[in-house]
Amino acid sequence: MNNTGLIIGIQGQIIEVEFKNDQPSMHDILVLEKDSSIKMQVAFPSSPSSFFCLILSSTDKLSRGLKVINTGKPIIIPTGPGLLGRAMNIFGEPIDGLGEIRKTGEKPIYEAGLDYAETTKYNDILETGIKAIDFLSPIIRGGKIGLFGGAGVGKTILLTEIIHNIIILRGRKGVSVFAGIGERIREGHELYQTLVEKKVLPSVSLILGTMGENPAIRFLTGYTAVALAEYFRDSLKKDVLFFIDNIFRFAQAGNELSVLMNTIPSEDGYQATLTSEMASLHERLISNKDSSITSIEAIYVPNDDILDQGVQAIFPYLDSSVILSRSVYQEGLLPAIDLLSSSSASLNPETVGQLHYNVAIKTLNLLKQATSLDRIVSLVGEAELSSGDKLIYERAKKIRNFMTQNFFVTENQTGRKGSYVPRETTVTDVNDLLSGKYDEITDDKFSYIGSLKEITNV
Repeated sequence: MNNTGLIIGIQGQIIEVEFKNDQPSMHDILVLEKDSSIKMQVAFPSSPSSFFCLILSSTDKLSRGLKVINTGKPIIIPTGPGLLGRAMNIFGEPIDGLGEIRKTGEKPIYEAGLDYAETTKYNDILETGIKAIDFLSPIIRGGKIGLFGGAGVGKTILLTEIIHNIIILRGRKGVSVFAGIGERIREGHELYQTLVEKKVLPSVSLILGTMGENPAIRFLTGYTAVALAEYFRDSLKKDVLFFIDNIFRFAQAGNELSVLMNTIPSEDGYQATLTSEMASLHERLISNKDSSITSIEAIYVPNDDILDQGVQAIFPYLDSSVILSRSVYQEGLLPAIDLLSSSSASLNPETVGQLHYNVAIKTLNLLKQATSLDRIVSLVGEAELSSGDKLIYERAKKIRNFMTQNFFVTENQTGRKGSYVPRETTVTDVNDLLSGKYDEITDDKFSYIGSLKEITNV
């Protein structure tokens, strides 16, 4: 048989297979001749006649000398409305215990993105109800936003709150795809239970490749989720909200695999293919004239180093960036967003309106001036500032406190009721604060409130 090969090497999750006759194509799935449930994907040529393959199942039954059969196909996932409301693995197989998934068709997880002529840019703002995001890093329909932060500063909580506010609270029409890449299985289970309790699971599909899976599974989870989002966009003509937690784990899994395949590392020790791998995923998350894909991604920042190459490789594809800061977190200001470091290409008069743009620019200028005063205050105290500098410093503290917010998804932990603040309300309140309307109120009154109307003694 010309489509058979021989296992000649095993190293961790990488299998080396030799084909003396018909050679496989990249991404072809190979199965063990004696057990078709053992699958591997052709990843990279190791010599003119042999290939490195990603093992997609247990390695217990593998040994050198065993025969494999080339199926001639990449990973094929089921498609159809029956995938909504289900949790799946990278093959589109159910992992939620709800029985077989009803499918109407199939599609490969690898496809080229849309042609440039087919793409469309929308200008509609996707309101989250989170003050700091809507005000300084607004999300637009069809855009991409990244939530950057180190360990334990609230990335997943912020992502979950966005899911809650957009899907559950606002009841936004369309469908959602959640890609759980390399994160804890507990977090995926909690999200699943929340979607069930709020009765919105029927409009959500979850693709999970958790922390305990091998790097090949974690790496391919992103591609399966993207393929599913493309199906909803192109075949069902639905607007798609695409959530990833965590896209850094995608880069990390690719790095683990590259080490096992003996490829020469590039910058920061990452795989030389990092940039192309990020492109192959993000360039498919685009919108056409009928429907949009809006991507919201959590990005782990190792050692709080935003300049890490795995993190930097994600920045070029984002329209908005929300930077979570450990120092802000330690001050007790939650969400722990660094207001000056966060940004958005959508913060322009054409998208958010002239008033919002003007107020945001004034706010950023005020925060920058206050930052330059921090060292003076740390040395001699706030009382030594001039009256003008003292006013700037006080207003900046009030704005930072005002951008704190109680979340719906943490109500059980904090005991404080969550709040949803419309973008227009936030803009109006910050404008009033900048104009001096609240100069007589102490800064502690601005913490963890919704609108400034909640300050009862004004």
